[in-house]
Amino acid sequence: MKAAVAVLVAAGALAGCGGSPRVGTAALVGDDRITVTTLSQTVRDWRGQFRSDAAANQMRSNSNDPSEQVGAGSGEADMRGALTLLINFRVAEKMAAQQGVPVPDGQTDQVVEGLNKRPGGAASFTLASGLPREKARDVARFIATRQLVLRRLGADGNPASPATAQAGQRWNALFRGTADRMHIKINPRYGTFDAVRGDVGPVGYRLSSPETGVGRP
Repeated sequence: MKAAVAVLVAAGALAGCGGSPRVGTAALVGDDRITVTTLSQTVRDWRGQFRSDAAANQMRSNSNDPSEQVGAGSGEADMRGALTLLINFRVAEKMAAQQGVPVPDGQTDQVVEGLNKRPGGAASFTLASGLPREKARDVARFIATRQLVLRRLGADGNPASPATAQAGQRWNALFRGTADRMHIKINPRYGTFDAVRGDVGPVGYRLSSPETGVGRP
């Protein structure tokens, strides 16, 4: 389960972009707009739910990633993590469509059922990933999408096999290419794109006037 949480933010790489989205926009992913209001509410909901979910806290405390340790994250880190996931969902959807890989609801249902067999179920798994419970199906669909695309790319179901490793490398390359073509733009108030890690990194402060075009929630 811990590895599955990590794959949500590490499976793909977002694309760098120039310019800033208009006021009130957290990110633009192709023609899809993630608003500041939506992102802020998503993180508020997550915080309230996460505090009282023992299973999600346990999953996160067992993570090897210091940024995912309970109490280690800041408000800005929570925002960056949630925004990264919301963007990755959209990129994966586009990538699957471009590869001609349908993602039937039944496949997502299977992922949900599998997660529900684990301690805390799909809801706690979603909280451990950094999103509120109501995003559980989005998380499951992302996992299902990755499974189906990896299969199309030659993965044989054995995580340790060379075929699966090669499929994973091809997934990463295709994900980056898809994201690049979607011309993703991130509001600078939430940070900057890290091309190596493939996520939204911390804000890079400068000894100059503040960025313009930044909305407030």
